[in-house]
Amino acid sequence: MKLTKFTHACVRLEKDGRVLVLDPGNFSETGEALAGAEAVLITHEHADHIDVPAVAGALRSATDLLLYAPAGVADQMRIEVPEATARINAVEPGTSLDVAGFAVRSFGGQHALIHPQIPVVANVGYLIDDNVYHPGDSFIVPDGISVKTLLVPLHAPWSKSAEVVDFVVSVRAPRAFQIHDGLLNDNGLRVVEGHVKRIGAKYGTEYNHLRAGESVEV
Repeated sequence: MKLTKFTHACVRLEKDGRVLVLDPGNFSETGEALAGAEAVLITHEHADHIDVPAVAGALRSATDLLLYAPAGVADQMRIEVPEATARINAVEPGTSLDVAGFAVRSFGGQHALIHPQIPVVANVGYLIDDNVYHPGDSFIVPDGISVKTLLVPLHAPWSKSAEVVDFVVSVRAPRAFQIHDGLLNDNGLRVVEGHVKRIGAKYGTEYNHLRAGESVEV
């Protein structure tokens, strides 16, 4: 399949002329990412993972577009776009789905802890075609599967570099690309990616950087 990275956490997957989009958030080029999509997967409710006005607009304009998200997000979007209620689906961890011609499995359950005084929200990670794993805002390692392509949340208010590296080491995917890099400047990006690339390679993971808008076959 063709994987296109957009700014921050958004990824577009294309296979056999069909399109699946993950986490079109408000840091991302949502219009470009959502163009021609058959389905959208949302990991959790934070705005950098779902640009509600953009996704609501897409649901209104594309009357066959499907949305899959944790229950709280699904409920919100049914209120935003009541005419699309039948196309908005709640997803729990441990679910297997056929979405726009892609085999999808869900993992996890909750967002990583930001701070004890900040409520923890639901977060669902998605494995696509037993290949691409998008964990959302968590370091949940999928059980019972060998991930081929790991999308690495490189930086966040809830993480530190050691945890990022340990996640890559734990999953041990043959290849990895970054997501959740929208808050890093060039200096920070170079430092964190250097650790991930160097240490990940010791455990069999080849890490490469994707520019916003860049595509790769996986």
